[in-house]
Amino acid sequence: MSDQNKPAIGSIGWFDLTVENAEEIREFYASVTGWKTEPLSMGEYNDYVMKTPAQNTPVAGVCHARGSNAGLPPQWLMYITVDNIEASVAACLRLGGQLITPIKKYGDQGKYCVIQDPAGAFSALFQP
Repeated sequence: MSDQNKPAIGSIGWFDLTVENAEEIREFYASVTGWKTEPLSMGEYNDYVMKTPAQNTPVAGVCHARGSNAGLPPQWLMYITVDNIEASVAACLRLGGQLITPIKKYGDQGKYCVIQDPAGAFSALFQP
């Protein structure tokens, strides 16, 4: 990935919704927003990439509450791009937040984790 295509540090790079009934909720958002859906194989099941209708640009995911997503709350989870995920996690913990999932590799694209802030809100950190 060239520097030109890398997400800016501090930007929101992605949104995922993790729910028990991903197929139903996928159809809900497709009908309400016009998003196109594309299955994304997770091995034994599919999660879904949601795309804009005109440009076919991926904008979000609707995921099953299974596998690495088991236990996540049913809410839209934003992924915030950070420069150093370990330093960001350390700051989160120092400032009263919690690490909800360990730092995980996302293929060759980078690393991510889910955190909870001191007010109880969840978000994800992503280091390309």
